[in-house]
Amino acid sequence: MELVNSGLEMDELKKKHDMILIYFGSETCSVCRDMKPKIVRMIEKYPKIKAVNIDVQKMTELSASYRVFTAPAIILFIQGKETIREAGIISIIRLEDAISRYDALFYGDEN
Repeated sequence: MELVNSGLEMDELKKKHDMILIYFGSETCSVCRDMKPKIVRMIEKYPKIKAVNIDVQKMTELSASYRVFTAPAIILFIQGKETIREAGIISIIRLEDAISRYDALFYGDEN
């Protein structure tokens, strides 16, 4: 999962990719450290979805620009529009179910 270090970089990625999942977390957050590998394994099933990571402690202004004030948090954008937002206690099963439906609707049998 690529680490994003600026708002400009994030804007460019959102323009370049139809679907992008942003994982907001921190190395000092035990829930974030536990959740991140699960998200990485889950998103690997959807190769057309770009997945990136934003460290909320290092990128506070960028996190705030997305109205993320708690970690972990996940936002899925489809063609630049926020489609899914989860924060705090995140159900991987429910999240993957939603991502799977959007992936199937958007990409069909392309994967």
